[in-house]
Amino acid sequence: QMSSRFFPYDVIQTDAVLSLDEDTILNTDEVDFAFTVWQSFPDRIVGYPARSHYWDEAKSRWGYTSKWTNDYSMVLTGAAFYHRYYNFLYTHWLPEEARRLVDEGENCEDILMNFLVSHVTKLPPIKVTQKKQYKETMLQGNSKSSRWADPNHFSQRQTCMNGFVDLFGYMPLKRSQMRLDPLLFKDPVSNLRKRYRQLELV
Repeated sequence: QMSSRFFPYDVIQTDAVLSLDEDTILNTDEVDFAFTVWQSFPDRIVGYPARSHYWDEAKSRWGYTSKWTNDYSMVLTGAAFYHRYYNFLYTHWLPEEARRLVDEGENCEDILMNFLVSHVTKLPPIKVTQKKQYKETMLQGNSKSSRWADPNHFSQRQTCMNGFVDLFGYMPLKRSQMRLDPLLFKDPVSNLRKRYRQLELV
């Protein structure tokens, strides 16, 4: 079941949980920098792949998009840090029907986690240094990552989103335009002066 991804397993002893999809590729600088940011915002989801929601006037329903824009409202848990306490809330506090939507559709667990965290904090997640090859990586290969190329994938996620809104009674997601980059990121100075040198090589 998809929801087992966020089960509060006893083996998880650290407050920080690094959530990765099986085909996610991050270098050590990316992991280190995201964790450093998370330490300053432990109540938020902090990570790389961002998505957004919008109100579709024509259909009178919420829409889901992965277009690269200046704002976002979700950070997918395919490459993100979050506090382990949210595993407890996801498993024991969320309505069972919400988890059923995830498990029956085998999709949307990351959207539901974003709904949960934004509902608790009333704040948006935090995106760190741009990672444009994330989506390209997901489209490669013939593993379950091929779902990202499935035209039904986004339709299913929009259906999930609207189902979650009904269960929550409102839209909890918050938009943000903030992105946190390391000091000197992309600055025209020697790479030797930069702590996270690998970030500009991805």
